Amino acid sequence: MINLEKLYELKKTFGFFTSQLVYPEKLSFHPREFDGVFTPSHPAYEAVSHYWKDMHDISLEEIQQVYTYTFDFEKKTTLYMTYVQFEDSKERGQMLAKLKVLYEMFGLQMPDGELSDFLPLMCEFVYAADWRGDDRARESLGFLLMVIEDGTYGLMKQLEEMKSPYYNLIVAIRETCKACLIRNEVIANG
Repeated sequence: MINLEKLYELKKTFGFFTSQLVYPEKLSFHPREFDGVFTPSHPAYEAVSHYWKDMHDISLEEIQQVYTYTFDFEKKTTLYMTYVQFEDSKERGQMLAKLKVLYEMFGLQMPDGELSDFLPLMCEFVYAADWRGDDRARESLGFLLMVIEDGTYGLMKQLEEMKSPYYNLIVAIRETCKACLIRNEVIANG
């Protein structure tokens, strides 16, 4: 189950993820993108700090080349969260439709020509949407985070294998999502 208050508290984090997952520009790596969003107490601080350092160790041109190679030319490292699992099957079409309806329920207009499982779009939705007080939020955002978690698992593994600087960014997304889950603990009677 999802902790909507925690997710709301971490909204700015998803804005950062969006800016880092779209095609890199100089402003993507300005200190203000990181400062004020991440503190040592943030659940993804360690991973995102590694990512930030790695990105500042290479030039913008190199970052752009890595981005293009990684996310545009490699099927296994696509930013479309349902593609690797479903490719172009009927199930994927249903997932895309469900995500689109979810966005529209909370007032987000889908950009023309974009698919609803695009990770930067999903992060942008979490950042921009106001779900407070909406009875549909828990189930809807729980579904969204499940799609992100499922899609980023394989992506994370592939990026680790490739030794990509984007690996730690995906780890940070997963850590942030994990921090928004309520764990049901079973206490054993002894």
